[in-house]
Amino acid sequence: MSGHSTVERHGPSPSPASSPAPSASPSPAPSASAPSSAPGRRRGGRLSRLLGSSVVQGVLILVALVWITPLAGLLLSSLRSEQDNATDGWWTALTDPSQLSLDNYSALLRDSGIGAAFWNTVLISVPTTVLVVVIAALAGYAFAWLEFPGRDGVFLVVVGLLVVPVQIGLLPVAKLFGAVGLFGTVAGVVLFHVAYGLPFAIFLLRNYFAEIPREMLEAARMDGGSEWRIFSRLVLPLGRPAIASLAIFQFLWVWNDMLVALLFADNGSQPLTVALQSQMRQFGSNIGVLAPGAFLSLVVPLVVFFAFQRHFVQGVMAGSVK
Repeated sequence: MSGHSTVERHGPSPSPASSPAPSASPSPAPSASAPSSAPGRRRGGRLSRLLGSSVVQGVLILVALVWITPLAGLLLSSLRSEQDNATDGWWTALTDPSQLSLDNYSALLRDSGIGAAFWNTVLISVPTTVLVVVIAALAGYAFAWLEFPGRDGVFLVVVGLLVVPVQIGLLPVAKLFGAVGLFGTVAGVVLFHVAYGLPFAIFLLRNYFAEIPREMLEAARMDGGSEWRIFSRLVLPLGRPAIASLAIFQFLWVWNDMLVALLFADNGSQPLTVALQSQMRQFGSNIGVLAPGAFLSLVVPLVVFFAFQRHFVQGVMAGSVK
């Protein structure tokens, strides 16, 4: 009886099959605008990319025009006579090409002072660049792959020399060159530039050479290659991008230098920058010499840069992609 009443009180437990199924919520009907939203997004993405690239190209063109305008003005001024330059601006030559001639450059080549200064610049820049690259390449390979006592300490000293400003060494080195007879000579200017260019050059090439796989050098040694053969036949070809970048930097620094040459060079060994600076006192009457001389001083580094541009870009991008 108790069991029957219990069943009547609680009722039969519902079976899983008899339990009502939850009502499924109706799926939302596809929106009528859904098919057209994807093409709209694609069109918006293409438009944003087009506008973005157009803005970037516009900014680059504007920067190029700002940079090229003074260069174009200098070139046109160097091709105009002193009377034309004193009368109106260089832009008038764009509408009157009859103003342009090579008379200023002919006079510049006949000027013994400017011509000698140009060749002094070449005699200073080229040997300095060659010496810095050769010595730094040898030292960079030694610091990267040769074992010798005190290697790390010496390299730390080289790195520490990077923070020494050039102005600190001007007076002591000038006294030293005066004592040994190098003051006022091209050789003295070259030695000063070499000494102050080596710390950065050694630091740069050492870090680049250290990225060469050790297994490659060990395989060359196992094949009987000497250190000089490994350096000349393996390391130098692999380090060509960094060496080209260093050569460009060093040549530009020395070619455009005026501070060191102004102190260490005399009238017979002064470079083009110092010769042009001495002409600035009479700018109005010497524009026929200053304009072609300045353009000549500018165009040579540009030619060197564009000649080694491919290697320069490779050296700058080296190590950026793993």
